[in-house]
Amino acid sequence: YSIKHSGKDITFIDTPGHAAFNKMRERGSKITDIVILVVAANDGVKPQTIESIRHIKNSKVPVVVAINKTDLPDVNLDIAKAGLAEHGLVITDYGGDIEAVEISALKGKGIDKLLETINLIAELQEITADPKAPLEAVVIESSKDAKKGVSATVIVKSGTLSLRQDIFSDVNDSGMVDGRVKRLTNANGENLKEVLPGFAAEIIGFKDVPNVGSVVK
Repeated sequence: YSIKHSGKDITFIDTPGHAAFNKMRERGSKITDIVILVVAANDGVKPQTIESIRHIKNSKVPVVVAINKTDLPDVNLDIAKAGLAEHGLVITDYGGDIEAVEISALKGKGIDKLLETINLIAELQEITADPKAPLEAVVIESSKDAKKGVSATVIVKSGTLSLRQDIFSDVNDSGMVDGRVKRLTNANGENLKEVLPGFAAEIIGFKDVPNVGSVVK
């Protein structure tokens, strides 16, 4: 889903924290520009946090730590921060270079600061994309439904994805998958005519189901 903050668009790919979603987090770390690592203040560093840190290091993309549930009583933030440092993510409070923002998703505390931090890192890292470049999008979800047919949710990395555009993904289990964009919708189910870099959309129009992680051109 996408939001606008201080006049800039930010698209989030939310991956579940449960251990069963390891592969999804690994794919997410490879296609994103900035990783937000969410750590619960009352739980600290858990096994799935350590696994996520490994993906972050492999992806070599900037990371922001969001320490959540700070509204709970008797939470010890230092335990979470020290646990991160033990696994190589040293935040600025501990003399490192990784920003950590204390938030409460329940109360909305610290969310504006988190969004400001994301925008600042994007600016410092000069994260940009050319909407006029050749299309390159990455499949983050795909399925086949009896009523809707084949659908694929993609995030556009460069270029512009347009309605009635001929597309193909590099591979699935049977080889290349092609099609033509019949419908584009955003996370709210609204129809789109085009999708610019940094935004996600669901495509209807592939002849077969493309693999998650495959590149669409």
